[in-house]
Amino acid sequence: MTNPAEIFQTHRENYRQQIAHTVLSSVKDILGLKQKGERFFLPFFGQEWGICRDGTIQDESGKNPDYAMSVILSNYLILCPDQIYEDMQWSAFKDFKRTAQFLNMNYFASATENVIASALEGKGDKAEDICRKSGGKRADESFAYDLIMRFDALPRISLLLLFSEGDEDFPAYGTVLFPKHAEYYLDPESLAMTSACLAGKIKETAKLMHL
Repeated sequence: MTNPAEIFQTHRENYRQQIAHTVLSSVKDILGLKQKGERFFLPFFGQEWGICRDGTIQDESGKNPDYAMSVILSNYLILCPDQIYEDMQWSAFKDFKRTAQFLNMNYFASATENVIASALEGKGDKAEDICRKSGGKRADESFAYDLIMRFDALPRISLLLLFSEGDEDFPAYGTVLFPKHAEYYLDPESLAMTSACLAGKIKETAKLMHL
């Protein structure tokens, strides 16, 4: 039986090799990478990750990202489009053209929507505080939700969190929208993992705030 840890390590190594063969100076403007000297940095929800010449990704302490984050950051670098795409029309995950190829459609609901609803339900005004401490900002968008917050995930991809408190007729509901151009930068699985990372941050922040 194959060890999952070995599979993850194989994937990490494949990503590392592909990144090592990527000329980062040629894609930095398209992807919005930061450059300090000869080294490039990729911010993810406000944390900068350095990209080494050998293709490894590390934070300032030399720590590697967890597997989900590694997949997202690696694919953002590897799947770089041929130009900058910018269409800030907000789209639901299910509306992306390529999501039909994403087999586990329940993953977005369970890892993003359910986690957000559970973390913010019953928090009242504190729900916005939780989102702000997770890096979010109030967004001026005309959606019929109690709370609308914008988060900068990657240089070219922001996420829009929508949340409504439940009542006697409907349960609390939370979801995430993506800019329409996001599908040019990441595959559906990586987009779903990105929103799941946001949901995880919100859950952890609520826990740290003892809410």
